[in-house]
Amino acid sequence: MISTTPATGRIQLFDVDSSQIHSIGHDAATNTLAMRFYRGYGDNKVPAAVYHYANFSAEEFQAFKDADSLGKHFGAYIKPFPEKYPYHKVAEQQQAA
Repeated sequence: MISTTPATGRIQLFDVDSSQIHSIGHDAATNTLAMRFYRGYGDNKVPAAVYHYANFSAEEFQAFKDADSLGKHFGAYIKPFPEKYPYHKVAEQQQAA
């Protein structure tokens, strides 16, 4: 993983190899998962919004990082459970003018 500028100001994000997810991070003190998604497709794909997911333990983060496919893991174990992992949008990537 490659470290990126802490876009959220609180949780450092690390670039990941995924077609859907640009970068991820975790704050063990607050059990918060941070994720920056991509917007667009192909040559038009750019980093987009950052979301925070609550109640996400360090063990769950390790399993997420170790998954063969981050997108599939997210789709199967995180996204379908908003009651367990309530989320909110934290930041939107700024586009160059």
